[in-house]
Amino acid sequence: MRFDDQRDTDSIEDRRGGDGSGGGGFGFGGGGGGLGGFAPALLGMVFSRFGCGGVVVVGALLLLFGGGLSGLGGLLGGGGGGFGPQQQQVGPQEAAPAVAPGTARQEGSNHKLVRNVIVSTEDVWTKLLPAQANIQYARPKLVLFDKPIRSGCGTAESAMGPFYCPADRKVYLDLGFFDELSQRFGAPGDAAQAYVIAHEVGHHIQKLLGISDQVEQAQARASRSQRNALSVRLELQADCFAGVWAKASGALEAGDVEEALRAATAIGDDTLQRQAQGQVVPDSFTHGSSADRVRWLRTGLDSGDMGQCNTFKGGV
Repeated sequence: MRFDDQRDTDSIEDRRGGDGSGGGGFGFGGGGGGLGGFAPALLGMVFSRFGCGGVVVVGALLLLFGGGLSGLGGLLGGGGGGFGPQQQQVGPQEAAPAVAPGTARQEGSNHKLVRNVIVSTEDVWTKLLPAQANIQYARPKLVLFDKPIRSGCGTAESAMGPFYCPADRKVYLDLGFFDELSQRFGAPGDAAQAYVIAHEVGHHIQKLLGISDQVEQAQARASRSQRNALSVRLELQADCFAGVWAKASGALEAGDVEEALRAATAIGDDTLQRQAQGQVVPDSFTHGSSADRVRWLRTGLDSGDMGQCNTFKGGV
């Protein structure tokens, strides 16, 4: 990717080598029950925020709830979604191994890429969000860490993969994950790494739009399979938002799209489950299949339009 003359930013907190302190409690949405009065509340939010002619990236949730959730279906089953980190989906009882930080040269290169991507997301979303969703962009922080630290969503650990915490509105990233993305998942390249960061920033966009809060409320009254289905839709929308950013960034070079799509393929739930346990269990998907992740990332890349990222309408 090509980032020319990128400015500096104060949006990166380098907490590598820290004492693990800071942050707050751990908050997930509860379970059980039906979807209750969520649709009317969402309808009011949609009209008050976007108006009748605004970007309706949330409104089709009404269609989803009206028709039920049967038949549906951060980044690795571990990040984002607006509900704090979970364990990576690598097997029934197996946690993903932490990856040691790379060489000094690799660390410096990765740190520069992180800065460039974060600056680019700030510039792009500061323009796009008011234009396409009629709200102002509030920058998230990106926290670099290399051992367990406290976040607003509990303890951040390398095994969780990158994730966005809505409680403190920060993205958490261990740069060692980029080594794992390349070596374990076969998805090397700066565009693949940029996709990871942009996906987590996509969850921040969902937080600003109110989407993640509304989905969390719905999940609190849903069955486990329904919660998973909603999580998949949320994750796929973050993929699409990542594509929207990439389209608008002006940083794409030859081969970058293929790198990003390769990464999306490598971290699909079905691919990870097949590698870890030899079988695929669609009802347990939380982030979407490889095909769906590729489809929605490409939708954002091709359109550059948030309005095309409505993963809550019809089938994924």
